[in-house]
Amino acid sequence: METPGLVVHGEAEPFSTALRSLINNPQYSDVRFVVGQEQREVFAHRCLLACRCNFFQRLLGMEPGSGVPSPVVLSTVPAEAFLAVLEFLYTNSVKLHYHSVLEVLTAAVEYGLEELRELCLEFVVKVLDVELVCEALQVGVTFGLGPLQERCMTFIEAHSQEVLRTRGFLELSAAALLPLLRSDKLCVDEAELIRAARSWARVGAAVLERPVAEVAAPVVRELRLALLAPAELSALEEQNRREPLIPVEQIVEAWKCHALQRGHAARGALCRRRKGTVPREHHRFLDLPFK
Repeated sequence: METPGLVVHGEAEPFSTALRSLINNPQYSDVRFVVGQEQREVFAHRCLLACRCNFFQRLLGMEPGSGVPSPVVLSTVPAEAFLAVLEFLYTNSVKLHYHSVLEVLTAAVEYGLEELRELCLEFVVKVLDVELVCEALQVGVTFGLGPLQERCMTFIEAHSQEVLRTRGFLELSAAALLPLLRSDKLCVDEAELIRAARSWARVGAAVLERPVAEVAAPVVRELRLALLAPAELSALEEQNRREPLIPVEQIVEAWKCHALQRGHAARGALCRRRKGTVPREHHRFLDLPFK
């Protein structure tokens, strides 16, 4: 009877170092990529990519024809992120960087590399800051990464004023901005939030070449105008005449809240204070408790 064999392992470090030397090495490579807007040429090895990643198995499944094979063009992934993906595929490890981790995460999601995706998510959580959080939230919303969205929301709720001043906030999609405007835990007053929403809509209008009100339409109804004092609401109404942002009927509803008699309560989320709402005299008539 044959005795069972025993699997023994050599040292991992020399093996990893040897494979790392093959990354983007034209020697013995049999596939060539042109990646990113910079159209950088990257060399790889077909069999290794195919056995490590189903995406590349499908992409490279066709046998190369005679002569020099044409390069595989991947224009949407930056070269640095693509090289990080190759590093992971070749060595099962990767060096991540603050400035490019979200691009690597995006590539990992698109290529179906779940382990790399999780490594990127762990890194993002560790380095998350005011400048990165909106971009990370956008990636989370785009790819349905619930835990990342929740982590970003928690961070933004705690650092609301700083985040509203970042370029990343202005570049959020409407789908990413909506959950922020629906949050009761934002540490920012409504007047400042309205100003930030207007700035966001102006940027979107310039990029999309559409009216500000049209760009703002998917999110503007989440603004809680009833929290503004009468003088502030009047000023907003005047500004809205010069630069339409908010539907007139929404402003009318806010004035109705101010017309409530003592002892009555205005119901609903749009009359509920946020964590950072500055108290005003009329708030005692509204639905004050935080959720």
